[in-house]
Amino acid sequence: MTLKNKYIALAAVGAVMGLASCSDTLNVEAPSQMDQNMVYGSTEFATNAINGVYVLFCEDPYTSRMCGVWMQNTDVEAMSVQQAVATNHRQAIWPLQGFGNVGWGDVYNVWNNNLQAIERANQVRAGIDASAIGQQDEMQQIKGEATCLKAFRYYLMTGLFGDVPYYDEAAKWGGEIDLPRSDKNVVYSRCLQQLVDIEPGMKWSDVNTGGIERMNRDFAIGLIARLALFRAGYGMTKDGTMKRADDYLDVSADSLSVTYTNLAGQQVTASTHNEYVQMAKDYCQKLIQMKPRELYPDYEQSFVNEMNYSHENNAEVLYEVAFVQNYGGDVGWSLGVPNTGTNVNGNTTAQVAITPTYYMSFADNDTRRDVCCAKYSHENDTVKAVASTGIYVGKWDRARAAKDLGKDSSKGTGINFPLMRYSDVLLMLAEAENELNGPTALAKDALSKVRARAFAGSPTYADDVVNYVANLNTKDDFFNAIVNERAWEFGGEGLRKFDLVRWNLYAQKVEEAMRTMICWGISTNNDLLADATVMATYPEVANYTSWAKKLWYVKAGKNNLKSDIKWFNQKYQVEDDDATMQAAGWQSVNWGTNMLKRTRTYIYGGQDYGTATPVKTSNGDGTVTYRLGTAPTTVDVTVAEGEPTGITRKDVYMASDYATRLYRGYSGGALKGDGVVPYLIPICTTTLNASNMLDNDGYRILNGYNGEGVNAEIATIEREYK
Repeated sequence: MTLKNKYIALAAVGAVMGLASCSDTLNVEAPSQMDQNMVYGSTEFATNAINGVYVLFCEDPYTSRMCGVWMQNTDVEAMSVQQAVATNHRQAIWPLQGFGNVGWGDVYNVWNNNLQAIERANQVRAGIDASAIGQQDEMQQIKGEATCLKAFRYYLMTGLFGDVPYYDEAAKWGGEIDLPRSDKNVVYSRCLQQLVDIEPGMKWSDVNTGGIERMNRDFAIGLIARLALFRAGYGMTKDGTMKRADDYLDVSADSLSVTYTNLAGQQVTASTHNEYVQMAKDYCQKLIQMKPRELYPDYEQSFVNEMNYSHENNAEVLYEVAFVQNYGGDVGWSLGVPNTGTNVNGNTTAQVAITPTYYMSFADNDTRRDVCCAKYSHENDTVKAVASTGIYVGKWDRARAAKDLGKDSSKGTGINFPLMRYSDVLLMLAEAENELNGPTALAKDALSKVRARAFAGSPTYADDVVNYVANLNTKDDFFNAIVNERAWEFGGEGLRKFDLVRWNLYAQKVEEAMRTMICWGISTNNDLLADATVMATYPEVANYTSWAKKLWYVKAGKNNLKSDIKWFNQKYQVEDDDATMQAAGWQSVNWGTNMLKRTRTYIYGGQDYGTATPVKTSNGDGTVTYRLGTAPTTVDVTVAEGEPTGITRKDVYMASDYATRLYRGYSGGALKGDGVVPYLIPICTTTLNASNMLDNDGYRILNGYNGEGVNAEIATIEREYK
């Protein structure tokens, strides 16, 4: 299909490819809606045009879906789901059953929102290239912003949908717009080349209008490094396997190569895995050398800045999405600490949760744990403790917002969201250097900078930073440390899912999370600990026997702050029994005890009479009667007082419903997966019906597990009921 009139470009693209128009909150006209000579004849109008790209961040497909809600389920961020299998709903995406969403309007809107942003960005790039003043510094900066916006949108699309249509240029009269999927590695390469070409002409955040709330040179360099690592990494192929480009493509092709200037001033071309890793390293070092900066001493500071509606250029955050109160931003609504009931700053529909095993993975003195993980919530302006399966992202909390959001407020908090922080650059440098040369001093120094901030002032600083990094002396050990460090550093920021994909570790990490939950649960149960078969099957249980069954706390303040909750234990099991703790005034929330599911039934005469506890009646003649079951299926068992009842109590221990349902689309049940996670979302049928080129064939999109999940059975223990 071709376009016949430039003035109806967006409308036509919307009809065919799903680039639906929107009502722009900021009333910014899209480039195609205005005469091109006027739009790009001044920086003022060109700025309006680029605003037409930014404004799409303020629509629900990004503010909620792509900002956080769809960036689950992983070993870090994971939202629990219902038993019943959902279709056309987020509860199909969360448990990796996205194939059920082929008819969901939200998928259609996400596709549209991304492609519309890409088309508008292409229009800006084309308009500036054709402008008489296009080479002016400000116009090149605007072109750079458009290039970054386009590249970032393709980063989202490839992460969510895999191979997608690639639009190299703006839609034109007579041009073909119904395009087939392009391989994701081609998309990365083409976006990278455009970024490389424009980056030198962009402005640093501390001199650019809008600072870190507009895409800048700092972010462009970091984005190049990120996309280079993705181009070097793994992704789902059409045959349903995870491969790098080197494994199945002719990477020497122009469409898969990027030419750039390295740190030595030489022009080089990246085509292979190692060459793209080198490119990532070069650009990380370029930013560090040209625009060095320090991490905030306090890990929480950048998130506090966002809740205070303030920002600092040339500091830790390279770029953050600028949301406007009442007009965009689900940070503090679907993403952040839950606020339920009636609260002075409104309420939430928190939908980005944190796994209990992630919380437990932090070292004892890591200051990041209680920032990433909120083991508290707010209800009616009162702070309350939550159980281990109720942890949400702690980095943002509408109760702490500096603005008066109002008790009736919900969405549209206006709290910004970071797309890249400087610690990301440091960890990408460490990862790239290790991949190329092993754990060199350069790699260790970059990792140390991130850990040094996390353990600043800790009594165990030497062990957790100096010795920890010094002992990472093999390439594999250092890589595994990077995988862990990125989890601890970026929890809740929506990076983990795509990182696990590019490392091809998605299946391994969700299996590790499930197995850890099971082993932790076993460690809380004396019957299972005494079962030789269980311990032989799960020998690593010994690693978790010190982990807490419950966390004990007391409310010590009335200011609705997380500091009002004083914790007796934060991670480890207490020595005193429950009765002693309760007598001392402590309250508890379930922690490790949530990790298993126990089903108890009662059996007599070979028949199972269900879960109802037998009702005992003393008969007055020295006998007692036990009634088993529920009407109409019951039985009375009468025995002499103190004699064996003949009733068997049967306990079946299984993986918890929580653990089983988190990843059931991958496994069908705890620890039953085949090593490849079906993480991609299908293209919506509405889009498919409007295209002659697109389909959902392959990529494991339509052939995933569609059941409710099967709990892994751990043990069955039978004993006489007394």
